[in-house]
Amino acid sequence: MERRLAAIMAADVVGYSRLMGANEAATLADLKTHRRELVDSKIAEHQGRIVKLTGDGMLVEFTSVVNAVACAAEIQRKMLERNRNVPEQLRIQFRIGVNIGDIIVEEGDIFGDGVNLAARLEGVATPGGIAVSGTVRDHIGNRLDIGFEDTGEQALKNIDRPVRVYRVMLAPASTQTAVTAAAASVRTSREKPSIAVLPFSNMSGDPEQEYFADGITEDIITDLSKVSGLSVISRNTTFTYKGKHADVQEVSRRFNVSNVVEGSVRKAGQRVRINAQLIDGKDGTHLWADRYDRDLTDIFAIQDEITQTIVGQLKVRLLPQEKTAIEAAPTRNLEAYNFYLQGRHFYHLHTTPHALLARRMFNKAVELDPEFARAYAGLADCASFLYLNSDPGTTPAQILSASARALELDPSLAEAHAAHGFGLHNCGRHQEAVAEFERAIALDGNLFEACYFYGWASKNVGDWETAARMLARAAEISPDDYRTPLMLAQVYENLGRVPDAEAATWVGVERAERALAAHPDVLLPASLGAAGLAWLGESARAIEWASRALTIAPDDPLTQY
Repeated sequence: MERRLAAIMAADVVGYSRLMGANEAATLADLKTHRRELVDSKIAEHQGRIVKLTGDGMLVEFTSVVNAVACAAEIQRKMLERNRNVPEQLRIQFRIGVNIGDIIVEEGDIFGDGVNLAARLEGVATPGGIAVSGTVRDHIGNRLDIGFEDTGEQALKNIDRPVRVYRVMLAPASTQTAVTAAAASVRTSREKPSIAVLPFSNMSGDPEQEYFADGITEDIITDLSKVSGLSVISRNTTFTYKGKHADVQEVSRRFNVSNVVEGSVRKAGQRVRINAQLIDGKDGTHLWADRYDRDLTDIFAIQDEITQTIVGQLKVRLLPQEKTAIEAAPTRNLEAYNFYLQGRHFYHLHTTPHALLARRMFNKAVELDPEFARAYAGLADCASFLYLNSDPGTTPAQILSASARALELDPSLAEAHAAHGFGLHNCGRHQEAVAEFERAIALDGNLFEACYFYGWASKNVGDWETAARMLARAAEISPDDYRTPLMLAQVYENLGRVPDAEAATWVGVERAERALAAHPDVLLPASLGAAGLAWLGESARAIEWASRALTIAPDDPLTQY
């Protein structure tokens, strides 16, 4: 009996029994052709050894985990191309799982936990997709030109411990350039100290206080973004880790940042305790940590201290005007601030009912403090979202009114400039809108709304190049947003970039699928996802998604269309 460390790839055919039942001879012939023309040659090219074949699957051993994942990615990409003109019900699609671990070799066969885990990973992979273990992700690092999505720890059948699972992002091969080219160029040219602030944990023991921990995190990100000597990852990006265990070094690799901030918030009555720590993303060492146990009335002072301490630890020069901006409290009314944080929490859920609820919270905030600029900006954001989603009671005039008041109180609010630009565009004043969008991006290059509204407005006037650039950036800033890549696909189609359009559509559909799984009663991901699938020629899935949308909202005009 021989033991050795190996990378294991497990693969099987999706819906094999159905395919065989429909046409056994054709299925066997097609599978044999795919193996002969693609699969076997890719395995050989990457120095793999086919250990065993079953009717619908295979087990392959590699001496290199990089080779194993590269082989799996190339097979899935090529299968996507080979299936492009094949009716959906006749397509052969693989699920693939890759693991690295200790195996037992006996008479040419392989056994052990490393093999079992690869098989279980294959079982949770999406059709046409690849699932890998956290160990595989760590070994790959940045060696391959693919992305990874952390799906969290999962309980896999017959595996005695939770396993961190990553989904390989590859649908299709051009996705990385089609959707993230703008951000990639930013990352490669970044020279300033860079930092990602992860969502602070809510330690209050009350889920209703989740908004408060989120709001503290968002405000720290906002304050750090005011420092010209720092490059700060956007709130939308880092909040993809909300509710998940985050490995700091993995975060550093994924966002290409040198430092990571994490912490926790406990709010009880009129007391608040905040723990914060600054970590070197490369080796995981703690550069600084502190605990703040204060009255709630000190909340803004705590945020200022955390921000300025981080800036000092990173040896970044804080300009006088930046110090003044950071130290300026957004409001002196704590109750107004509390309503404001609740409003931001609801707004970021991005559904019409939540936007209406957020608007109520922002209105309460400005009633309590009529000079609360950020709350007016929140009202402008809500009005923009509601108008964009065809709310009958919302008009461009409401967007302009709220955003103008916010800018009157604080001309440095990027979100207010973005909303004002959106309002101007919808009043037929596009050139003025462009100036507002450009100002918003100059103030905060990571503001999703600025790039999204700019891209949306540019698409409306037929400025396809600007629309493509802005929407690609928006899709990168907010990795969970499904609307942006689906809109970007339309722009690419108008530019004649059909492969990029297809790539962006697949990204949008994948994101919509995740959104629908998280919020099964929300209409928009189902209806937009159905339209994307129809454009891709995935008629059966498109009908299934459209039926689901009709179940959620049978009278909605978008669903009926």
